[in-house]
Amino acid sequence: MFYFMPVLRAQSSLPKDESGSSSISVAGSSDNDAYGGPTQSDQSSAPTATPNSAADHNDRDDWVKKWLSSVDKARSEQPHYVAPIVTTHVLLVQQYRYDSSWQTNSDGSQTDNYGNGRGLEIIPNTRMEVQIAPPPYIVHSSNIPDGNGDTSLFVKFRAFSAPEGKGDYFVGLFLGASFPSGSPPNGLGHTVLSPMLALAKGWGPLNIQNTFTGSLPTSGTNILGRAFLWNTTFEYSIKGKIWPMIEQNSTFFSDGPDSGKKQTFLTPGVVFGTFQIAERLRFGIGGGVQIAATQFHTYNHRWVWTVRFPF
Repeated sequence: MFYFMPVLRAQSSLPKDESGSSSISVAGSSDNDAYGGPTQSDQSSAPTATPNSAADHNDRDDWVKKWLSSVDKARSEQPHYVAPIVTTHVLLVQQYRYDSSWQTNSDGSQTDNYGNGRGLEIIPNTRMEVQIAPPPYIVHSSNIPDGNGDTSLFVKFRAFSAPEGKGDYFVGLFLGASFPSGSPPNGLGHTVLSPMLALAKGWGPLNIQNTFTGSLPTSGTNILGRAFLWNTTFEYSIKGKIWPMIEQNSTFFSDGPDSGKKQTFLTPGVVFGTFQIAERLRFGIGGGVQIAATQFHTYNHRWVWTVRFPF
């Protein structure tokens, strides 16, 4: 993200906020404006640019402009809801996101998760988003050793969508995967695939986001089991900057030690933003708490905070 900062600041028009509704244009800029020309002291010792180096520089500048234009086009063809606290965001987004959580386990111990499976989210074209999340760091209050969790990858495909005023909906097919980069119990020890159906609909300042997914290990099913998740988020926009929300997060277990059980959490929360930092770079922050609503639950009172930097 910081590699592209000089280019991002050189754009002449503001980016589309996750909560905005107007389209974005990406204006061209000179090479010196985008990357910063040499100072006078540098010029005395700097070699003269060759035609080939100048062409490479222009090619890179053109590639970045085309990429940012496709990002703007993708945003203009879908609604502009803010990302929920827990539920996977039912939109294509381009941002860096960092989450952390603190939870009370069923045995009374505490577990802290720094990273929480979030990371860099990139829109490579108008139909797709790719998310790469580095391993979270997990801390336990019990005798369980602390350590890194698993690396995860998430791909979104936008099947159908329309922005506000033209239908205000989104339908997508997503696929997530986690890979055993961490040692159990912080890592699962097996690759897990997570296909997902994502649906959303908005009515003025109110929107509903739904995801239906399965957590399907490629091995070790007798240990991990399978899980099927249904998440629903109700959001309300106040001036496009304050987003109170309530989420329902349900998990249905199949196979494994918890087979036949289910747990549901209600997650009230709020997100503030986004607020402009640079020409395209913006900032949002929020938090919420998962509260168990069923007798069976593997944890309770899980506090989550989130920071996002859309660009």
